[in-house]
Amino acid sequence: MEIDTTFICAYCLQVNAIVVDGTGGLHQQYIEDCQVCCRPNDLHIVIDEELSEADVQAETA
Repeated sequence: MEIDTTFICAYCLQVNAIVVDGTGGLHQQYIEDCQVCCRPNDLHIVIDEELSEADVQAETA
């Protein structure tokens, strides 16, 4: 299951579009570079299987 979602860069506050792979588990954490400022964001992802949605929170890495 792939989920299209976004996160707000913790550095420049720009919206970034990402695709979350639901087969990685309901709780995921990984580093994703901002598509605008290229700085690393530590993403914390919680997937809601029933709604096929992902809640993504970005922190500075």
